[in-house]
Amino acid sequence: MSGIPVFGLSSDQRCELNCRAVGFRFYVRQSDRVIDGTPCGPNQTSVCVTGQCQSAGCDDLVGSGKERDRCGVCGGDNSACQLISGLFQHSLSRVGYHKILEIPPGATKINVTEMVKSRNYLALLSRSGRSIINGNWAIDRPGMYEGVGTMFMYRRPNEITSTAGESLLADGPTNEILDVYMIYQQLNPGVHYEFLMPSENAVNAQRPKDNQLDVNAVKGQTGSDANGRTLEGHERSGVRHPTPIPDNRLPAAPPANRVREYNWKLSGSTDCSASCGRGRRFPVFVCVQRISHTHVSSALCDSSTKPSAQEEPCNLQPCPAFWDIGEWSECSKTCGLGLQHRQVLCRQAYANRTLTAHSSRCQHMERPETSSTCQMKICSEWQIRSEWSPCSVPCGVGQRSREVHCVSNVGDIVEDDECNMKLRPSDAENCDAGPCTKSWFFSEWSAQCSADCGVGVRTRSVLCLSNHISSLPLEGCGSQRPAQAQPCSSGPCESRTEWFTGPWSQCSADCGLGSQQRAVVCLLSSEDGVSVMPAFECSSLDRPLSQQSCSTRACGAQWLHTDWSACSKTCEAGYRVREVRCLSDDHMTRSDQCEPALKPHQREECNPEPCLPLIDEKCSDKYFNCNVVVQARLCVYDYYQTACCASCRRVSLRRPRS
Repeated sequence: MSGIPVFGLSSDQRCELNCRAVGFRFYVRQSDRVIDGTPCGPNQTSVCVTGQCQSAGCDDLVGSGKERDRCGVCGGDNSACQLISGLFQHSLSRVGYHKILEIPPGATKINVTEMVKSRNYLALLSRSGRSIINGNWAIDRPGMYEGVGTMFMYRRPNEITSTAGESLLADGPTNEILDVYMIYQQLNPGVHYEFLMPSENAVNAQRPKDNQLDVNAVKGQTGSDANGRTLEGHERSGVRHPTPIPDNRLPAAPPANRVREYNWKLSGSTDCSASCGRGRRFPVFVCVQRISHTHVSSALCDSSTKPSAQEEPCNLQPCPAFWDIGEWSECSKTCGLGLQHRQVLCRQAYANRTLTAHSSRCQHMERPETSSTCQMKICSEWQIRSEWSPCSVPCGVGQRSREVHCVSNVGDIVEDDECNMKLRPSDAENCDAGPCTKSWFFSEWSAQCSADCGVGVRTRSVLCLSNHISSLPLEGCGSQRPAQAQPCSSGPCESRTEWFTGPWSQCSADCGLGSQQRAVVCLLSSEDGVSVMPAFECSSLDRPLSQQSCSTRACGAQWLHTDWSACSKTCEAGYRVREVRCLSDDHMTRSDQCEPALKPHQREECNPEPCLPLIDEKCSDKYFNCNVVVQARLCVYDYYQTACCASCRRVSLRRPRS
């Protein structure tokens, strides 16, 4: 909260302490008076005494010495300055910035006030080009602004309850030329202005110089001078200027022989600035012929003798109370049903101010709602898109998974953070496929000896059943593998040759289809024993298989792929492709059980080296202006391809190849 004394240029200035809460538009009166001795405003000699703004004496701020006159001279008689005042009522035609007044350096007690509220705005620009208030098509908030050596108070009355227009107030003195503009948007209701100038400069105080507009801070419109001509030089920056400047620009004093012929006459007053709650109005003086009282141009009267337009209060009755409605707050939830709130205050306007009143004064009107439900959008929800997958192991503890997605109200899969993470269903869990056996299992010995006579072998199947997780099954069963073969004899036999086979080796694949081998030799059996013979000695006998396919267990499914295709380009980064499929154990049917993360690449880059252009010595430009042929895109024709061969060839090489 911050408090400032309220001050103005009227005769009944009051010093109240008003504060505005940060972020709100309304003011709250904290006290009906401020501490005695508080300056009424920046650069002012007046101070606040018992709640009223009073002129300070010359000896001290609140002493009883000599008083300062309106020119600020201690004990003066108001002769050191002249009051410059007028009413700008010129009709404008085009929307934009229009210069309406030029205030010279040294001006004090500046007051520029719009007679009736309108959609127009007042703007200030220093002659050095600095925007002070409402420049660059940006409307400033009411408040205090510094410029040209003084502080300006910018007032904009309540836009709902007040009919008073805008005003610009400053104590001065100014240190450079000050240009006053109107941002024109609707019919001009009239702008009253007044300020004090030292006597030697008062005559030509506010005559605008149409050929010296400096509008660097005001952009956006085309400019013209008083005769409708386009502004030259720096004036082309776009300011609209009224055409013509009205005749209330304070011309030079009329000749002595005209002073007695024309004089000022009270013709009425302006409309009240407010319909209720204490407005203000000003008398309007016109220049008339002294005898006939005929209305003539104000240039014929002596501006120094024009009476001062003193403010008069009007429409003092209080305004009816009303509900002041604030903006809705943001919805309490980003999706789903939430709440939003707004502030509703009973307000009442008086004396160009709007104060908070007791809610009982607004009983004649229905109180607006202060809270309301809101919904930005329908919340997304979790959806389970698949059943649980099979357990990852055939025995023991493994894992299984399923698809869980965050789905919007229209069925699209969205980011997980759009759903409530606390309610997310599990997409993975442990599974128990039963106990795993970690021992050697073997069958009975074969009943028949491998040899019909002599020494042979008998075999049996030996298998290690493990948890199928380790890549080394022997770790679970131990290194003492039971024998798969043992010698046997079917009795002595005659000398004969036969094929002898050794035991089959382990399957080459842990799962799926593999292969296994065994030794096959030609033996000669006789009473003396068994000896190895060359293979052709057994050629009359059917040779047993030395290799066969085998399968220990099903793999489920696995990724298979073809060979890479040829590269799409011989240079400059081509690519090659291959087909990748997830197939079941039989390698015949497609499957969706493969791990996506293990899928082999289907495409890869190849031949990254740059292409070397073919140099054709016969290809050259026959004309010097072949660049025009290229720009006109005529290389598609055979004639130009021949006449401008080199230029057309360079264009074709720069184009990306398909």
